[in-house]
Amino acid sequence: MHAESDERAKAVAATATGPVTGDVTGPAVAPVPDDGEGERLLGSRAPHFIKRSRTLHISWQVGVFVVGLAVVGAGVAMLVLPGPGWVVIFGGMAIWATEFVWAQLVLRWTKRKVTEAAQRALDPRVRRRNIILTTVGLVIVAVLCGIYLWKFGLVMPWSIDE
Repeated sequence: MHAESDERAKAVAATATGPVTGDVTGPAVAPVPDDGEGERLLGSRAPHFIKRSRTLHISWQVGVFVVGLAVVGAGVAMLVLPGPGWVVIFGGMAIWATEFVWAQLVLRWTKRKVTEAAQRALDPRVRRRNIILTTVGLVIVAVLCGIYLWKFGLVMPWSIDE
């Protein structure tokens, strides 16, 4: 077949702990597979009884995709409307990442970039540069406010008659 179904079959075989019937026995919480570097292995996190049936697993994936799409769509709308747009978009990506490898890879890449940016922000040279740029920006804003007050006094912009 193709790689995705082969990967799903391997994942199901690796996590198969219960009988093939509808009764799922075994530990209530299965250990999380790890790749040795502290990151979860890629693949579906659907319950085992859902992975056993191809029809049920496809239905599960469609449901996860639709819910994730709704959340991402709401996040995109919040980019222009009031609301935490990017947070909601990443929340939708996290929903997709419970089932789709491509979303898991995007989230890993995003986490890595955010961690790198946080580390760069803690670098003393970068912090010094950011403080200098912030100070210069505040001085420019203060000068512009001073020029406005000198020229117009304490009058709101919509009340200026010229």
